[in-house]
Amino acid sequence: MFQYVIESDMGKVRAVNEDSVAVLKRPSGLILAIVADGMGGHKAGDVASKMTVDQLSRYFLEDDETEFRTLDNKREWLSKRIQTINQNVFEHATKHSECKGMGTTLIAALIEGSGGILCHIGDSRAYLINDAIQQITRDHSYVNVLVDSGEISQEEAEAHPKKNWIVRALGTEAGIERQIIDFSFVDASYLLMCSDGLSNKIPKEELASIVRASAPLSQKGQELITLANDLGGEDNISLILLSSLDEVV
Repeated sequence: MFQYVIESDMGKVRAVNEDSVAVLKRPSGLILAIVADGMGGHKAGDVASKMTVDQLSRYFLEDDETEFRTLDNKREWLSKRIQTINQNVFEHATKHSECKGMGTTLIAALIEGSGGILCHIGDSRAYLINDAIQQITRDHSYVNVLVDSGEISQEEAEAHPKKNWIVRALGTEAGIERQIIDFSFVDASYLLMCSDGLSNKIPKEELASIVRASAPLSQKGQELITLANDLGGEDNISLILLSSLDEVV
């Protein structure tokens, strides 16, 4: 039985929370967890993230059980529905001038049994945590393009002034390149999904230390938000912390 906690905070600087988060469960026990971070500095980022989470949630709850029967079915459903939502967000932005240029990052994870599948677009992150912490997503960012081309090192990327420039976001174009990732809880007890308002402020080893502590799950979530704010809170901060352990929420 999975336990989870959801937290979303505006932070100390932003006037609007452009993040949207949700966790839903089907009668079969299949879980959908979603983190969407509306594009900061663009118009209507909160509209893009909310549209994405609301539409994916509705599809998840209303689509037929046959869509989720096998792993291949789940992969196909996730990819297909996210392409549909991308088109919907893009068309909304083209028809409403106040929304021109809006977009959102996305992590959407289908979780069942000892593992799951996630779709990743942008620079929100997912980590598996137990004795160690493993980042299972890779930011779709300008600095990672530079790393891949050999122009800068991974260490240089961490302090690069354009670290937060993303090269892929849902809703900014008619089509979207999306990454589907399989993961397993065999060597992990926790899945942490978060917007960059958390991952940019707290080093991953400190994230892991807080998550592994012997405290209620809700306390761990609140502590992560508080620490990100204490370290500046320049961005919206959102997370889903999901545990495969039987622990107090």
